Amino acid sequence: MDAIRERCAGLDVHQETVVACVLSGPLEKKPISEVETFGTTTKELLRLQDWLVSRECIEVAMESTGIYWKPVWNILESTCDLTLANPERIKNVPGKKTDINDAVWIAKLHRCGLIEKSFVPTVEIRDLRDLTRYRRKLIQNVTQEKNRIHKILQDANLKLTTYISDIFGVSGRALLDSIVNGEVLDEQEVRSMVKTKLKKKVPELIEALNGRLRKHHRSMINRHLKHMKYLEEEVLDLESNIAQLLQPYQAEIELLDTIPGISQDAAASILAEIGADMTHFPSEAHLASWAGLSPANHESAGKKNEGRINEEIKV
Repeated sequence: MDAIRERCAGLDVHQETVVACVLSGPLEKKPISEVETFGTTTKELLRLQDWLVSRECIEVAMESTGIYWKPVWNILESTCDLTLANPERIKNVPGKKTDINDAVWIAKLHRCGLIEKSFVPTVEIRDLRDLTRYRRKLIQNVTQEKNRIHKILQDANLKLTTYISDIFGVSGRALLDSIVNGEVLDEQEVRSMVKTKLKKKVPELIEALNGRLRKHHRSMINRHLKHMKYLEEEVLDLESNIAQLLQPYQAEIELLDTIPGISQDAAASILAEIGADMTHFPSEAHLASWAGLSPANHESAGKKNEGRINEEIKV
């Protein structure tokens, strides 16, 4: 393998330790190897940074080991040209795996330019990504709470969903609150709670409310409603924070919003995943491949097997 870097480093990152190997020397000669082990506290990572600076080592490669690479990246990104490697693509020879050997192996690969960079966006985009992903989780939790309430209503033989398409709208929530409070509703009270076309279904709604509702059902519905309201408030707060982070990217958001089927929220999520700097992706084919939307090639002995796309969201 031909070397292309006179000085570089490889890091083997773990939860408690980081093993660093610096290779230096002329390209045509065997490099000098220096290996040192550091902790993962901030003090130790700053010592790692100083160690690399003292050896004038700027180009550093590391594995994307779980989430343990992130604190190392956060410390070193200000002084080093970092390369994050996919662990599947830089495996060492079986039977020779030690922390030191792994660090040396990563450094050797990086010296020869054999490590492809994984995409790591700027810190602003990473912050935005945290918020959009958490918003998605909270919205999923809201849906789960709604499904639990649906199940309880069926268990209590309350057939509201037969006549109300969305029981979590204004009319549905008013009826759910009355159920939680144990109120016995007559036709006039139901009519005052429901809106628009539902007023024509008041007799059916009264029949639907005639079930086998127990105290246990009311208590469980109340718990789910409280949790759901809390989650909805958190989502609104998150969206406010997301809007603030999106201020510098309004042009990109408006451009994404012109795509049919892409809303403002979806545009924010797309921007949080791929960033605004498209120079990381040489072409649209590279972007599609990174997103897992390009079928893989599986050919052996002249036969092509089925190539599937990655249906999971990249994390």
